Amino acid sequence: MKNILIICSAIVLLSSCGSEPQNKHLTYQNIVILSDLSSRIDNKPPKDTDEIHKIVQYFKNECVKPGQKIGDKSSICFSSFSDKAIATIDIDKVKNLGEKQQFINSTGKYQNNGLTYQIDDFEQKVKSAYANIRNKGLDLISILIEKIENEPIVKKDTYLTDGVDTTFVNYDNHIYIFTDGYLEYLNKNANNQFYFGSYEIDKVRKYCNANNVDIRTALDTNRSLCLTPIKNKKNQFVNLHILETHERDKNDKLQTYKYPIGQRDNEILEAVWRKWATESGFKSFEWKKY
Repeated sequence: MKNILIICSAIVLLSSCGSEPQNKHLTYQNIVILSDLSSRIDNKPPKDTDEIHKIVQYFKNECVKPGQKIGDKSSICFSSFSDKAIATIDIDKVKNLGEKQQFINSTGKYQNNGLTYQIDDFEQKVKSAYANIRNKGLDLISILIEKIENEPIVKKDTYLTDGVDTTFVNYDNHIYIFTDGYLEYLNKNANNQFYFGSYEIDKVRKYCNANNVDIRTALDTNRSLCLTPIKNKKNQFVNLHILETHERDKNDKLQTYKYPIGQRDNEILEAVWRKWATESGFKSFEWKKY
């Protein structure tokens, strides 16, 4: 009788162990590329497209990983500020796992229309946009706020469950903005809260000189020198990257600057953008000069 009780207890114990939930946490990348497509790109035309190519290759080789990874859900999108999506690849739209792998590896029914083809098509659409679109005088921050709020460019974390086991699906949202950092747009008088051009940069520079302070102290001390922060619940899920491609106060031929270190346009723009992004609640901020 004693042995029977021991065996029964063991069975109950094993049964309870087998029913414990098995939870998994998976993270995928959601990459959004926005370009101002302004006249600045005529100064150094290949730079943006070269950098976008690197991002696309990162998406393919480090996120999706054809031939290595199964069931990816990452996505990449390119658009100008004046348009909705010009080019998009969203792996999660292929729901069937077998078909998804065929798409990723460009095999089976996706041999001629899989990821390899989609990557090439994506980059061709980027090059076409850069060759044919010019937008001057856009209020980039206002448009960015509208896109984050009203367009489906930010993916939210979710989960899948069968009642016992749960898979938590997390997304790293990255928005890459290709611009020169200057926020000069038409009709400044109608809305100047996000206008930040040469005059505003020089105003910061003069304040620093007059008060013998650095840029950061100037912005912390005088709020009128800053951009107006705009909080949005979705901002907390966004890693914001500003990729700067043209410095107006730099002489590329002589490799000289009009202003000394600590007072250059790029340094002021970075500080202003960073303070705005931080106070607006973005998950992270990167300023890249290249």
